[in-house]
Amino acid sequence: MSSEETGPVGKVGGTRAYTGRVISVDLDQVRFPDGSIGSLEMVRHPGASAVVPVIGELTADPTVLLIRQYRYAAEQYLYEIPAGRLDPGESPDQCAHRELQEETGYTAERVDHLFTMYTTPGFTDEKIHLFLATGLTEGEAHREADEFVELAPMPLSAAMGLIRNGEIQDAKTALALFYAAEFRIG
Repeated sequence: MSSEETGPVGKVGGTRAYTGRVISVDLDQVRFPDGSIGSLEMVRHPGASAVVPVIGELTADPTVLLIRQYRYAAEQYLYEIPAGRLDPGESPDQCAHRELQEETGYTAERVDHLFTMYTTPGFTDEKIHLFLATGLTEGEAHREADEFVELAPMPLSAAMGLIRNGEIQDAKTALALFYAAEFRIG
């Protein structure tokens, strides 16, 4: 049966099971491409921005500003790029500027969009908008109470080495660094 015979693919019903500060969880009834209907648990997220900050000149091996942040879900500190969720009504580039300043203290003269990705589309609608920040000026960080962050500036080549040896385990960070290194730097 085609979707013309059974109706459009997508949500046909559902209920909100949970609403929290960061996420909501919906129990959706979904029509699949073959016309069948099933239930899916979906984590709803407002979206986020993440930024690869470059300190100094955009050379072939620039200094990138990573953070080392404690993550309860991972039960360890992780190397990451600064990131955070979109506030209501906030554009992705405004969020990138804000998160960079809040987490690192740095402000950027420019943030250029790299690309937008779904984090794990099997169970969440979360999108992260990735940016490259240049023209940085040092300032004071304004972290949230649950953010335990150390600044970790390093050459891009060293960050790529951390990916290679498994020390960078955060997917958005690895992908953003690979993308920036391949398509925007050098």
